[in-house]
Amino acid sequence: MAKQAQAPTERAATKQNEKQNGHTELNGQQTRQHPGTVAADTPSMTSSNAPSSPIPGPRSQALQAERERYLPRGVYTYHPIYPASGSGAEITDVDGNTYLDFAGGIGTLNVGHSHPAVVAAIAEQAAKYTHTCAHVLTPEPYVALAKRLAELAPGSSAKKTLLVNSGAEAVENAIKIARAATGRPAVISFENSFHGRTNLALALTGKLRPYRQNFGPFAGDIHTAMYPYCYRNGHSTDAPCTCGWEADLERLFLTRVAPEQVAAIIVEPVLGEGGFVAPPADFLPRLRDICTRHGILFIADEVQTGFGRTGKMFAIEHYGVEPDLMLMAKSLAGGMPLAAVVGRAEIMDAPLPGGLGGTYGGNPVACAAALAVLDVYEREGLVERAQKLGTMARDRMYAWQQRFPLVGDVRGLGAMMAIELVRDRAQRTPAAAEAAAVLAGARNRGLILIKAGLYDNVIRLLMPLVTSDEQMTRGLDILEETLAEVNAQPASAFNGAH
Repeated sequence: MAKQAQAPTERAATKQNEKQNGHTELNGQQTRQHPGTVAADTPSMTSSNAPSSPIPGPRSQALQAERERYLPRGVYTYHPIYPASGSGAEITDVDGNTYLDFAGGIGTLNVGHSHPAVVAAIAEQAAKYTHTCAHVLTPEPYVALAKRLAELAPGSSAKKTLLVNSGAEAVENAIKIARAATGRPAVISFENSFHGRTNLALALTGKLRPYRQNFGPFAGDIHTAMYPYCYRNGHSTDAPCTCGWEADLERLFLTRVAPEQVAAIIVEPVLGEGGFVAPPADFLPRLRDICTRHGILFIADEVQTGFGRTGKMFAIEHYGVEPDLMLMAKSLAGGMPLAAVVGRAEIMDAPLPGGLGGTYGGNPVACAAALAVLDVYEREGLVERAQKLGTMARDRMYAWQQRFPLVGDVRGLGAMMAIELVRDRAQRTPAAAEAAAVLAGARNRGLILIKAGLYDNVIRLLMPLVTSDEQMTRGLDILEETLAEVNAQPASAFNGAH
């Protein structure tokens, strides 16, 4: 099983190296070489570290049949394999196959699978008592964690913390708090965003399929603005953004909702499900200025970006912005269901007593896990480790961009890195089927990956931050081998594929 990560080293890549290795695009449309007929779900065991049993194995196949019988089809899964155990950056399925996990429960496992300190904290608290409900008897771990998160959040203002169960619930409560604090009804979110699967969170989410599909009507007085997705607007993130997001927002104020009616603007500092799009450096500071000018609260959704993923404890710290409210979840509690809203004390106190909470919010076992997670971050230097892992990924990805026409864009922040796959460089035609083939090919070589993006054509990395150098190199080797295989196929091989 995986060992804990070694001590982090200094970031190696410089801005000049990044430009040399990845920001010079290949000229024009390129034709793929060496056509073949490898299907997306055909096992390809060329890697020396590939699982030794069929994928999926017999036990996974039996569980898949049970899943199809008893789970609704709306509960989608990327991979038809079923875990039996996990440690660090590795997970073993019920058929005995062991994989590198570069999905990490969609970013919930920054400290890795079953970190011993977290497991011990869970067991210790569960042996004392498992639940009381904070509305009846507030658990001491709730108070301890609320204090710690308030002190950890960026900015100098006094802060308070509300604990809930999930990222979507944190979003819902942040909007409630913002409306109570401002007396205003409207909220602005951004295209290509994701804020959760409850009705209000879906209303804020800027992608139709599969999230919103036919679930309306949604909560009202929600308005959507342009997010500066520079690659899709023909620009480079190295150059000043000319995407027009600010003019679009000002036009929204003139045509859809007056700024004095807007309670809050909610934004992901780096788009998560939207494809790991890191905005231009001036986007969030300018957005903060607009909010301040109009008395609008700035809500930073750090559900996927938080807890070291980007090389800072929170992504918003890269931009020197203090949000009014900040949302935390995913890696907060090492896989336990827990989320938080942390914000300026006077704003958090706007709702009357009884207006916030829930039966399970701040469950003591989950809070104990979160406190242990924060200790692990300090003890093992995981924020700094994210910088090292990000550099390793970035350097390899820029080389792939030069080698494979399939890789259209390389982007991200810290260890939150991704590649966007396209069928041609000139038109930037999304390569969604090819992305699905990469996921299947990597899985069959022993690497778990997931996709993202408006067009489902982005391969994202969410490896645990305890991933060792050897594991990181091995995972990137598998991804490179799989990209080479898929890149070698003609685009026609993927027509009609899903």
